[in-house]
Amino acid sequence: MAEDGAVTVYGGSAITDAKKNPFSIKAGLAQMLRGGAIVEVSSVEQAKIAEAAGACSIMVSEPSRPGIKRMPDPSLVKSVKRAVSVPVMSRVRVGHFVEAQILESIGLDYIDESEVLGLADEYNFINKHNFRFPFVCGCRNLGEALRRIREGAAMIRIQGDLLNSGNIVETVKNVRSLMGDIRILNNMDEDEVFTFAKKIAAPYDLVAQTKQMGRLPVVQFAAGGVVTPADAALMMQLGCDGVFVGSEVFECSDPYKKVRGIVQAVRHYNDPHVLVESSCGLEDAMAGINLSDDRIEQFGQSGV
Repeated sequence: MAEDGAVTVYGGSAITDAKKNPFSIKAGLAQMLRGGAIVEVSSVEQAKIAEAAGACSIMVSEPSRPGIKRMPDPSLVKSVKRAVSVPVMSRVRVGHFVEAQILESIGLDYIDESEVLGLADEYNFINKHNFRFPFVCGCRNLGEALRRIREGAAMIRIQGDLLNSGNIVETVKNVRSLMGDIRILNNMDEDEVFTFAKKIAAPYDLVAQTKQMGRLPVVQFAAGGVVTPADAALMMQLGCDGVFVGSEVFECSDPYKKVRGIVQAVRHYNDPHVLVESSCGLEDAMAGINLSDDRIEQFGQSGV
């Protein structure tokens, strides 16, 4: 286990073939992205900008279009993979193991089983232990995170806004919820852990491991609404290991500068001087971040 990290291997019955697809290796590969920004792109040009700006990985997605969202065209993924040297990941629909098989066969570095896309299976997630490559899965709370890890997720994405609106409030709420549950767990007596595991519907061994480590057993990134360096630094200071940056970051006059600022903020999230420099000159960074009147009224009524 890394000194300041989260790579541990939980015990064995859930792993389909531990010799062929060792979870410890997948978790170690995910650890390599720690402290970085993963940037979503929909073209080779955007991928090159993200790499030049310092993204630790590229998330390939289809250009926005009406209808059900599915995995991206494999030819786009291949083109991006040839164009950049950083690790490349892409999304598949929840439960759609054939989409995952297709992306694995073209040599992706990571696969994201994403609720951002349309659902393929309402009740069953992919058995991620059957795949060679690490999987990323989303969550909104501790129980959901630990269930995804039991299924084989080597990285957890604490998910907020799914609409690319630039609204970070949902992400902050879910990150604080997960971190708060871990703090509660850390202060529990050992006898209380069984009841807590049942309450959050999570495997007891992973709950106990989380209590022992004081954090999730795998790396945890934040996603949704991260569009400024300040957003990224906020997620890091709340306890995340990195951030996902949506494709809306390219909807400005200088996407390189914006991505670079976010990357610097993730790396130096506790240094106010770097944060000032990273945030300067991004006057259009807040473009598109407008809540509807209904949402504002809702927040006012809930006391947010």
